Amino acid sequence: MSEGEKTTSERFTISGDKLVEKVKQLIHEGNVRRVRLIYKGKPVFDIPLSIGAPAAAAIIMAAPVLAAIGAFAALATECTLEVERVEESKSA
Repeated sequence: MSEGEKTTSERFTISGDKLVEKVKQLIHEGNVRRVRLIYKGKPVFDIPLSIGAPAAAAIIMAAPVLAAIGAFAALATECTLEVERVEESKSA
């Protein structure tokens, strides 16, 4: 993390059938550094994302992970996504 960046995190509770679409949406947003998939209180996937990588390239690189998440989502009824974002603070 470089100077002037602030990291925030948030959690989403989501149903299994919406999981892959939500992860794709987060990748497209571009300011996401890491996504953790938590099921029954335990981390199942921890996905580091490249900040600054174009969204299309990030999705291509994450395709195997998205396939694994899709397989997991077929079995899960509800899980939690923990999202770590990077926000650039504006210098005066």
